[in-house]
Amino acid sequence: MPTSVDARPDRGTQRAVTAAARCGLATRGLLYVLVALLALQIAFGDSGEVADSSGALHELAGRPFGRVLVWAVGLGLAAMALWRLSEAVFGATGPDGRKATHRAAAAGRAVFYAVVSFSTLAFAAGRGARRSSDEQSRDATATLLDAPAGPWLVAAVGAGIAVGGIVIVVGAVRLSFRDRLDTARLPEWGRRAVDVLGAVGGTARGAVFTAAGGFLVYAAVSYDPAKAKGVDDTLRSFSQTPAGPWLLVAVALGLLLFGLFSWAMAALIRA
Repeated sequence: MPTSVDARPDRGTQRAVTAAARCGLATRGLLYVLVALLALQIAFGDSGEVADSSGALHELAGRPFGRVLVWAVGLGLAAMALWRLSEAVFGATGPDGRKATHRAAAAGRAVFYAVVSFSTLAFAAGRGARRSSDEQSRDATATLLDAPAGPWLVAAVGAGIAVGGIVIVVGAVRLSFRDRLDTARLPEWGRRAVDVLGAVGGTARGAVFTAAGGFLVYAAVSYDPAKAKGVDDTLRSFSQTPAGPWLLVAVALGLLLFGLFSWAMAALIRA
């Protein structure tokens, strides 16, 4: 007999999980679109913006009904955490979705989205400002560096993030996301469009993760938490390459496509 870990959810639970997945993916798409637009502003000379989720939330909060929108984002992120938790418990769709490694990754994502949801809801409730990813990265790095074997811990975390970014890129290029989407009802051009959004958008997202992980390793080697970078500083670093702001433009457009891909996933995710 299958164990409880291998049991599949009943129909009602599956519908709830699918609804949570759609809400979570739609919310993720909104945040990536906003971050991409903020990054484009930076590339074209507006250095005052913060191109990360905190900047996106502050952008939303400044709009009409902004506080309601921030509450909606927080709840959407909570839905994302619940969806990832269900994947850790029941397994994900696709041929490899029930492997232990995939379940462990889903559990890690569930914790991440739960933490981000909590901080977003706290910001929506007016309990302090949402800290930027750069501040969080530097503070966490400084704390870890002061721990026993701190530089090794920071280097290990940075290497893990960088490897995770490479895995994201490889999966995007291989179109691994196809197993999770029901694209049969789409015309051929629609399926190709989803493939382009997922491949290009996922590559840009993975590049940001890989670069951020590399900066964390550099912070460990130099024993300097200021060298650690969050999403905002990592994106700004692309404009400091020989390619100038055009590399940042390319990455920002890629993140914009990933936001659109997240919306496509929300509509096409397999139940």
